[in-house]
Amino acid sequence: MDFEFTSEQRLLQDSLRRYVDKAYSFEARTALLKAGKDGSADNWGLFAANGWLMAALPEEYGGLGGTLVDTVIIAQELGRGLVLEPFMACAVLAAQTLLATGSEAQKARLVPQLADGTYRIALAYGEAGSRGMPLPVTLQAEPVHDGFRLSGRKSLVLGAVGAKAFIVSAQIPQAPGISLLLVDADRPGLTCQTLPLHDGTWAQALHFDGVEVGADALLGEAGQGLSGLRQGLANGIVALCAELVGGMEKTIEVTADYLKVRQQFGVPIGSFQALQHRMADMAAELELARSSLHAALDAMANDDAVTRDRTVSASKMLICRAAKSVCGQGIQLHGGIGMTEEYLVGHYYKRAVVADLLLGSSDSHEAACAAALQAQLRA
Repeated sequence: MDFEFTSEQRLLQDSLRRYVDKAYSFEARTALLKAGKDGSADNWGLFAANGWLMAALPEEYGGLGGTLVDTVIIAQELGRGLVLEPFMACAVLAAQTLLATGSEAQKARLVPQLADGTYRIALAYGEAGSRGMPLPVTLQAEPVHDGFRLSGRKSLVLGAVGAKAFIVSAQIPQAPGISLLLVDADRPGLTCQTLPLHDGTWAQALHFDGVEVGADALLGEAGQGLSGLRQGLANGIVALCAELVGGMEKTIEVTADYLKVRQQFGVPIGSFQALQHRMADMAAELELARSSLHAALDAMANDDAVTRDRTVSASKMLICRAAKSVCGQGIQLHGGIGMTEEYLVGHYYKRAVVADLLLGSSDSHEAACAAALQAQLRA
């Protein structure tokens, strides 16, 4: 796989870098957090106007026909700015799940609205017992005369605040397997509990108490939704990993700048060999994480579903752990100021800690890798 950017992708990266550096300052982000907002509608509209929401969506549905590499470029640059808007959750995770499972009619109706930012969907798949993985699913979708009646709970739904609908994984008793249904956020019987996360973003827990939807809410075939759900999750994990790589890049840059100006014994502390070694270790971890991201991109493009999921799980595990290590080192090298809420380096660590638990923790993905390898060896 060729990882050299095309001229269009370099322009995309440059435009995002300029936006984050000039229009999405740490002070602007802090103001949003203090106002209790998970991003802003104006920023989301700007994402749509610049084509970032439609970059990896097919042209026949109003997208630009790009690839996952374009998504990674966007996510990595947004990660550098700790952008609050739910790009990964809505523009990648939910959108790619819809593309993988929806009928032609459903995609033709919904995807153009996702591309222009007027409609936002969130993926509600996690449950208390699944810990961010796609299985198990206990939410029940009981068939009724003109559709389904949903009962159960979903936890930690990313991008749910402001979403107009949810893609919900459920068990239909007459169709063994996982089914996916599109449920409007304002359906009677659906209760949403907003939950603040440690990094300042928000998620929701959903309670379905006899929520009724029509038969046309079913995405794809009943009982056949797991493969599409896994594909959407794989896309979301790769985007999340790219965001963390961007955060590590920025953490190293900020820390290097600080070591040049902070003085001790009359000299910059960056001249101390021990601290130079620490910076070198951080840079080495970043490069390992970047290589792991490239491996995940290659697997997404070329491998079968089983190999793809194993590689993506391995990347999630390695990159999340590297991000916590690098961002934690950044705090230590800053000293006391790195622990303050008013300084940005600590917020990269907070994001790394939260990201480690999203879409399955690094421990859960490590267990998934081990199970896949054992199955391969037995075969």
